[in-house]
Amino acid sequence: MSDNTFAVAVGDTLPPFIRTTGLANWNRFAAVNDEFIDIHMDDDAGRDAGYESAFGMGTLLWSYLHNLVRDWLGEHGRIVEIDCQFRAPNTKGLTLTGHGTITAVRGNHVDIVLSIEDQHGNVLTPGSATVELTGDRTIGGTAS
Repeated sequence: MSDNTFAVAVGDTLPPFIRTTGLANWNRFAAVNDEFIDIHMDDDAGRDAGYESAFGMGTLLWSYLHNLVRDWLGEHGRIVEIDCQFRAPNTKGLTLTGHGTITAVRGNHVDIVLSIEDQHGNVLTPGSATVELTGDRTIGGTAS
């Protein structure tokens, strides 16, 4: 077994992915994605849409989940599937934390339940991912 072993077990948690969001974050994301939509840039437009202010893009939250998994996985595998639901808006000034917990290890595949919560414990974005591991690894304490 190499020194580059990657350990995984059901119940393991991924290191959290934390971001405080607001107009500066949304503006940078909009610039990359050509997504300058009023509800993401203007508080009045956000309020007209039924929210307390402008709010961040759903795809930005999806990207936070992707970063959470990729930061943990590194070069030990690849993301096979990742999905999420948008349940609450990402409004200005929220501190968002992405969480992940391994729920199954099936051979080289690992299933992960994901979520993004705000600092008040509200889940904005529940999701899941499946990754495929490559190379040496330890699964549930057993080398493979």
